[in-house]
Amino acid sequence: MDSASNVLLASSPSAAAVVGMGSGGVRRNPTLICTPIMADSVDKMAILMAEAKSVGADLVEIRLDSLKDFNPNSDIKTLILHSPLPTLFTYRPMWEGGQYSGDEKPRLDALRLAMELGADYIDVELKVAHEFNELLRGNKPGKCKLIVSSHNYENTPSVEELGNLVARIQAAGADIVKIATTALDISDVARIFQITVHSQVRSVPIIGLVMGERGLISRILCAKFGGYLTFGTLESGVVSAPGQPTIKDLLDLYNFRQIGPDTKVFGIIGKPVGHSKSPILFNEAFKSVGINGVYVHLLVDDIALFLQTYSSTDFAGFSCTIPHKEDALKCCDEVHPVAKSIGAVNCIIRRQNDGKLFGYNTDYVGAISAIEEGLRASQNVSNTVGSPLAGKLFVVIGAGGAGKALAYGAKEKGARVVIANRTYERAKVLADIIGGDAITLADLENFHPEDGMILANTTSIGMQPKVDETPVSKNALRSYSLVFDAVYTPKITRLLREAEESGAKIVTGLEMFIGQAYEQFERFTELPAPKELFQKIMSKY
Repeated sequence: MDSASNVLLASSPSAAAVVGMGSGGVRRNPTLICTPIMADSVDKMAILMAEAKSVGADLVEIRLDSLKDFNPNSDIKTLILHSPLPTLFTYRPMWEGGQYSGDEKPRLDALRLAMELGADYIDVELKVAHEFNELLRGNKPGKCKLIVSSHNYENTPSVEELGNLVARIQAAGADIVKIATTALDISDVARIFQITVHSQVRSVPIIGLVMGERGLISRILCAKFGGYLTFGTLESGVVSAPGQPTIKDLLDLYNFRQIGPDTKVFGIIGKPVGHSKSPILFNEAFKSVGINGVYVHLLVDDIALFLQTYSSTDFAGFSCTIPHKEDALKCCDEVHPVAKSIGAVNCIIRRQNDGKLFGYNTDYVGAISAIEEGLRASQNVSNTVGSPLAGKLFVVIGAGGAGKALAYGAKEKGARVVIANRTYERAKVLADIIGGDAITLADLENFHPEDGMILANTTSIGMQPKVDETPVSKNALRSYSLVFDAVYTPKITRLLREAEESGAKIVTGLEMFIGQAYEQFERFTELPAPKELFQKIMSKY
């Protein structure tokens, strides 16, 4: 990792205050949202441009290489005339990731024509920038800004190499520098943030984006670090480069306009992580109570490297999910006694005065409370009696971070705990720690020492996209009075559907998810969790 990677992540002046300006309409950054327009006809492009304006884009990128029958003179005139927004013309060749496969001269001529006809921006690749400038012969319209771009589909170079690349792009006559790289690890994005900050200090307008799912934060946090623009698509999956979010997500999910230099960054660390509903929950909650923060998906391969790279107090707090909960504990400077007992952390707070990391476990409260509520509802028992789990046989599937939390919580409530895991050895280690029994997942099929048992799945079996999978057959579910599944995408998993059909009370992972999020929100913000709002937000899902 570059030693320089942490420079960008030095705290901003107002780092001490998490609670900032309210969620009103104040725009906290000048970063533009550009919508790529890709269609095979000018008529279709006109429809898409109108749509881009209606959903809140600042400008459109017209991808000439997506047109089927392209007549430069008439088509460019029509597009400029009919665009309700400022226009950026790109005619991307195949050698730089586009669709154009013809000769260079007609391609560059078309871009020069767009410039002459009134385009607001033109994107020209660094490899041909010299050629393009010769074509202009100094006759560049004052209105049009030249973006000189470089796309790297292999990796993200070092800070030094990126700095040299910026200098080369500037020397090629760029009004705006554009660099797009590829993230092999989320820590790569830090180098692009650093170059963005350095360029801003030197008053060089820069578009610095990192492609792929690991690079998603570059497309959101460019508003914090001073990027000139980001791309937001009209439709999910219809992208002009890998990893582009939709404009709707930028504006409504991440509250893009309200991200500023002093905005605190929170996020969910996991692999996979794209399915997580945490950003929906926390961003809506931050907005409602006026927290100057943004909560993002963080696809992390190596949690220690991630926390070391993003070491500024501006990266203020994280939720941890599969498979990082146990490694997260090792990364913290201090760990809450309960999290230490469980051996897993699902919430990390970075203390604002010294940057130290504190680890907590909110899983067990969220899950155990949801299971207790389910039991009370099925038995018509009031809250005043002791835990309905006392004396019950509680079977936990999985011995990872969530499994440890559930086993610990159930034991604390007086249940007799059995750990079922694919590998017996791992189940045995956890069973010994909490004082329970261990069996293999295969043994679970014929395990029914008594009726009225509780079953809790803490593995990812049955999670989207593998919704047809289940950790245990329907036949084996008859001995359980309640079945809980930590998976909440989908809300009703195959396990829960079959458990209900077998006569068991079911508790969904959504209830655990909301329960564990209450405490995380309070640790993130030092404010009481807006519980009714959380319930309302998640009721839509």
